[in-house]
Amino acid sequence: MVTDPAGLARWVEVHRLAVAGRQAEIARVTGLRVSRVWLRTSRFAAVEAVATATLTLGPDAHAFYERGCARVLTGRPWLALEDYQQALTMYQQAGIRGNEAAVLNSIGNVYAGFGERARAADYYRQALSLEREVDDRAGEAAALTNIGSLHARLGDWRRALSYLIQALLIRGETGDRAGEATILNNIGHVCVGLREWKRAADFFIQALCIRREVGDRFGEAATLSNLGHVCDGMGDWRRALDFYHQVLPIQREVGDRAGEAATLSSIGLVRFGLREWGRTLDHYHQALSIRQDVGDRVGEAFSLSNIGHVYAGLGHWRRALDYHHQALPILQEVGDRRGEAIVRYNIAMVHEASGDLDRAIRELEHVVDLERQIDHPDLEATAAVLEQFRRQHAAAQESESPAGR
Repeated sequence: MVTDPAGLARWVEVHRLAVAGRQAEIARVTGLRVSRVWLRTSRFAAVEAVATATLTLGPDAHAFYERGCARVLTGRPWLALEDYQQALTMYQQAGIRGNEAAVLNSIGNVYAGFGERARAADYYRQALSLEREVDDRAGEAAALTNIGSLHARLGDWRRALSYLIQALLIRGETGDRAGEATILNNIGHVCVGLREWKRAADFFIQALCIRREVGDRFGEAATLSNLGHVCDGMGDWRRALDFYHQVLPIQREVGDRAGEAATLSSIGLVRFGLREWGRTLDHYHQALSIRQDVGDRVGEAFSLSNIGHVYAGLGHWRRALDYHHQALPILQEVGDRRGEAIVRYNIAMVHEASGDLDRAIRELEHVVDLERQIDHPDLEATAAVLEQFRRQHAAAQESESPAGR
């Protein structure tokens, strides 16, 4: 893969000339090389532009797939699905089974993001079956990892571990150290979900050692960030900040703008816990600016909601609601029902804190409906909060009525 700026610039120019000269094969090869580098450095709009230019010369499965990846990362999963389906059809027609499985995994990821558990699982299992059919052990491990991650996303931690351990064994057998680190990292996430902080840290440290060993700077940054999350979860905020501040220079070095925004958000969250309101807002606004710059619509929505959360903490209810309400239509636009449920829950809490139980109840009713649609693990807890608010509201009305005085 081309990584030096001068070499990459040459490939970009070759691609431009190939498109202008209608040299389809050269455009496809150079476009793919450039896109893979730019995806890693958060240049999502540029990836989409290169792939679209390549496609002006005729259908190309790789270009459809890379454009789909860029569209997922910029919060347009429905458009991405169209690209993935085009790529899938072309790979199937060409009999390229390995690439077909990769696209099936990506389609599964989109449906997992929508909260459509059964549909996501169906695509992952199709991918798993294909990988086993062609004896692609690395692909089999990737499919098992996706199925495990799907169960983790839904709070089914034990089943998640079962699939991830199967994937880990395969990575160990094939000597894939980078893949092994990825799965150790995912197992660490499961332990976080189980609130087993020490075990989580142990898995993250194992992943970190491997990623440093193989020179994976992107992975090193991600794992250091995860160790920060563990410290944050344990209430060791100063140590969490230390990890996050190790992450930022690596992400800036490798050009991971989306990762940088995530880390700035994590630092903001710690500052929020320390009640350092000004510094929290500063970090959240930096994250928002980057996410808007790279076209990360879902990230943009969460940054807006995070800012709203700070203003709620300060008791500035109107300002808090303004930011939350900016986030909501973005999540609805991209079809992120899980994210929409989170933001609506935040809005409900602002209404409750400001004494407007009527609106709080209406928002929570939306949240319960959304969580029921996606089989969310917090559904029972949210329904309990809704019932509590309804009881409070009924009691308040009774005390205000003439009969209750």
